Amino acid sequence: MITAEEKKPKVFHLRQDVEEELAREPTLNATTIGIALEDGVVTLSGNVASHAEKIAAERAAERVRGVRAIVSHLKVDVPKSVQPADAEIARAAVHTLSWNALVPADRVKVEVESGWLTLQGEVDWRYQKKAAYDAVCNLRGVKGVSDNVSIKPATIPAPTKAHIEAALRRRFGARMGHVAVETRGDHVTLRGTVNSLAERTEIEQAAWTTPGVCQVNNNLSVAKSKPRRVRVRSMASRRAQEE
Repeated sequence: MITAEEKKPKVFHLRQDVEEELAREPTLNATTIGIALEDGVVTLSGNVASHAEKIAAERAAERVRGVRAIVSHLKVDVPKSVQPADAEIARAAVHTLSWNALVPADRVKVEVESGWLTLQGEVDWRYQKKAAYDAVCNLRGVKGVSDNVSIKPATIPAPTKAHIEAALRRRFGARMGHVAVETRGDHVTLRGTVNSLAERTEIEQAAWTTPGVCQVNNNLSVAKSKPRRVRVRSMASRRAQEE
């Protein structure tokens, strides 16, 4: 149901963009997903068939220009007839992690309870943590993933502000003038305003590539998008053109 707020032209067009992006995402069934929109914040609700589908829906909505934040109330509803036992999911997760070249061997442990999978352990880099998470997200029967893997670099000095700013400059050039970087030990804080959630994510990922970073506090906010310009022609101009 479309609210009075969503009937406003700017909000209505943004809602249409989100609906179309979800509908065109081949890895999910968008017909089961509800959308609410207020001040650039998109709320997703409904049932999906897998955790992979839930993640795909959230990432699809994040890609849309004008979306400032995502609130996900999506519920993973796996039919009991096809729900694997926890032991099967655990074995599949261990096997998948052991064959992933980006996940260090024997550093990530798996626990499964009622279809909910928990990852624990320590790795040296953010990409290793992400690789472990991505590897198990697509497993059949997984209803959710708790990523409790911590990052603890081995004998790497704490990152400097200059190193992180250089990494951002290499990737984004002059666009980074509106992003402030703060460092405290192995913790990094990003502040400023960006144009989209996608850009916000890209900047955070760039910060993670700096050796020694254990945590990135992404305090970047997404700017409100400018309303679309709609060209309205008068009846006189239309008639003149027709003649």
